[in-house]
Amino acid sequence: MDWKTVSRFAFGLTFVGVGAIGLIGSSFAPTWRPVPDGVPGRDLLAWLSSFVSLGCGAGLLLRRSAAPAALVLALFLAVWTLAFKMPFIVKAPLVEGSYQSNGENWVLIAAAWVLYAELSKRRNFWSGDRALWLAYGLYGLGLIAFGLSHFFYLDLTAPLVPAWLPVPVFWAYATGAIYTVCGLMLVAGLALRPAALGAAANVTLITVLVWGPMLIAGGLSAMHWQETVVSVGLMAASWALASGSPPATGWLRRPSHPNR
Repeated sequence: MDWKTVSRFAFGLTFVGVGAIGLIGSSFAPTWRPVPDGVPGRDLLAWLSSFVSLGCGAGLLLRRSAAPAALVLALFLAVWTLAFKMPFIVKAPLVEGSYQSNGENWVLIAAAWVLYAELSKRRNFWSGDRALWLAYGLYGLGLIAFGLSHFFYLDLTAPLVPAWLPVPVFWAYATGAIYTVCGLMLVAGLALRPAALGAAANVTLITVLVWGPMLIAGGLSAMHWQETVVSVGLMAASWALASGSPPATGWLRRPSHPNR
């Protein structure tokens, strides 16, 4: 089994887990939060998000259904982001956290989009080199938002560094710098493969070293539980993107065969 298949399975299983969390809790799984209390049909939306997660996640596990499942998931995430995450930027465009929150969804959208583009036999807006440029560019924007959050919210990031690592501020800055540099490379269309691999390694180390021990120890706060689930989702998405086939040229350079 090649690593493209393994990463697709991991991404699919992650969303199966997200769906299960939502169904068991009869509420929104962390990936789909927050949704304002006053939203019409809020309970219905919670069930819908769980069933979409479960259905699309399961669909990604089968080669025949993987492409349509990835497309449905990408579109659903995009609509959800516009409805419930983008208002943060509109209301508070100078608050970095607004972009970090959106960035979490941008990464998931990009992963589902790349999976569809690679698995689909059709060539349209959602597939082909141009689509891949846009997807990896969107991924880059999400990474930049993550990186900046490490600098803007150092007082929240540094305390999360494991106690056995010296100089926690250094590691908070270092991981933020890695996110930012990888994101800028992806947006600029430069060295897409190394940038995607670097970002995947970064988010994996953070997930394993920061949230892993907390999860094993138990007693997670509601906020830390949400961050753990979101981080696992981002880790799975980052490897789906790292194992993808980014265009050989950046978006600033027009290819001779844009739809291949």
